[in-house]
Amino acid sequence: MYKLFLCLRYLRTRYLAFVCIVSVMLGVATLIVVNSVMSGFSNKLRDRLHGILADVMCETDRADGLDERPEHLMARIAASPAGQHVEAMSPTVEVFALLQFQVRDRIGRKIPITKHVRLIGVDPAKHAAVGRFADYLVRQNPKEGWSGTPSFELTPKAKERAEWLRNMAEIENHPFGPAQPAGFPIPNNGPFPTTPAPPLVVGPQPTPAEFSPFDTPPSPSAGALPAPVIPVIPGGALPKPKPDGAFEIPVAPVPPPLVLPPPDIPAPPPPRLPGVILGYSIAHPRYPDANGVVREIDLLKEGDDVLLATVGATGDKVVFGSFAVCDCFKSDMSEYDGSFVYVPLEELQRMRGMDGRVNVIQMKLKDGVAKDSWLVNKSIVPDLQSLVGPEEARVMTWQQHQGPLLAAIDIERKILNILLFMIVGVSGFSVLAIFSMIVSEKYRDIGVLKSLGASNQGVMSIFLSYGLLLGLVGSLLGTVLGLLITEYINELEAALSMLTGQQIFDRSIYYFDKIPTNVEPLSIVIINAGAVITAVLFSVLPAFRAARLHPVRALRFE
Repeated sequence: MYKLFLCLRYLRTRYLAFVCIVSVMLGVATLIVVNSVMSGFSNKLRDRLHGILADVMCETDRADGLDERPEHLMARIAASPAGQHVEAMSPTVEVFALLQFQVRDRIGRKIPITKHVRLIGVDPAKHAAVGRFADYLVRQNPKEGWSGTPSFELTPKAKERAEWLRNMAEIENHPFGPAQPAGFPIPNNGPFPTTPAPPLVVGPQPTPAEFSPFDTPPSPSAGALPAPVIPVIPGGALPKPKPDGAFEIPVAPVPPPLVLPPPDIPAPPPPRLPGVILGYSIAHPRYPDANGVVREIDLLKEGDDVLLATVGATGDKVVFGSFAVCDCFKSDMSEYDGSFVYVPLEELQRMRGMDGRVNVIQMKLKDGVAKDSWLVNKSIVPDLQSLVGPEEARVMTWQQHQGPLLAAIDIERKILNILLFMIVGVSGFSVLAIFSMIVSEKYRDIGVLKSLGASNQGVMSIFLSYGLLLGLVGSLLGTVLGLLITEYINELEAALSMLTGQQIFDRSIYYFDKIPTNVEPLSIVIINAGAVITAVLFSVLPAFRAARLHPVRALRFE
């Protein structure tokens, strides 16, 4: 009983003990905050990656795609033993491409912009069934009230904008000035005459000395005309003479008048461009302004046309295609929002000359099967790989597809935990130093306790219990502080950004609206246990020193 009494008394009266408590508290709070933020980023990254990628993928690196047509291959997969675990499949074509579009600068000049993108041809309905493709769309998002199936159709407003832009381009690019819009009647007042011109008659001509330009030319009967000049027709033929001695030169035939449709029948409209879904940061990039505030710029709107260039299926030529923006893809991952471009699967197959083939088949597993990693890695993936053949394609899970990235995140988290745990180690050294000071100051008290019958183990347990109590109090306060910082970390980030004038969390890099956090109870337990054990271990040496102190020497020293 006296041990607990002395521990509590030392804790209340020794102000140096609060230094130990504060050091342990800061170490625990730092570890909790860092682990929560790292776990939040890791979980959000995994969630986004799994939403973009299906559970299992069958892909090939061949430019012309898989030899087997997708409908036949998907039928074989569904009939295989592994197919009973597959819920949905989506054939896709994934290639790298160049995206080009034009924007106007401050003085109205057209500036071409070219970006390196990942071009993906999908069937929107099938692709939404194997992942969360629909949840990442901006306009066709079910969470925003969209009730239909995702598609590449343009809205009426986007169609009007696309038609207006097309007419403006025709006006600007017309070689003879502004052109009439499509369907507008052109009046018959062009440069071509409606009646043929009279033939050109060439006869004997007077010399310039015989009359001035203001005189009337003499008649042929005057007898003072020079020899007639016979004109030469191109090609070497001579003109036919007339009875009066003149020559008739044939005139080139006049083209017929331009035949136009009646004014009440408009010209057929030009074909509409297929739709394209752009990554959000391609159409709406973010840049910091002069004050350091990140602002969003609208480069492309729905209805704007873009040009895509990629390599054909044969690999020896470049193919092009024009598309109209119909929606944007926003996954809150800057790497994908800045590079992913979705187009209709049939259009990309036609453009590349793939003859209906694909190079990726994404598969979604049934509920409960995807979480069983042993079943997926040891049974489903090998069965599917044997079905398509390793020389034809490779089958892998989404974790294997993004293995290097996920492994890098785990390694970074482990290394960061090791480095930050050194803060707790520093608090342990503070416990060692302060306990050594307390033992030196309490020589007389230790001698009195031993003279009253306290054993060495009893004296040692006093200081060990004291270290345990300091570790518990510091860990408890650090846990409360760490959870509070984690809960209000976005408010703290905003306050620090306002105070320093710099953006602490750059949203143009991560495209997260707020800092993601995830509190893991197991991680908190491990951190607290490590802090308490560290405090107890660093108090062993001072406690052992106090236990070995001889009572007579202690009283004599005092």
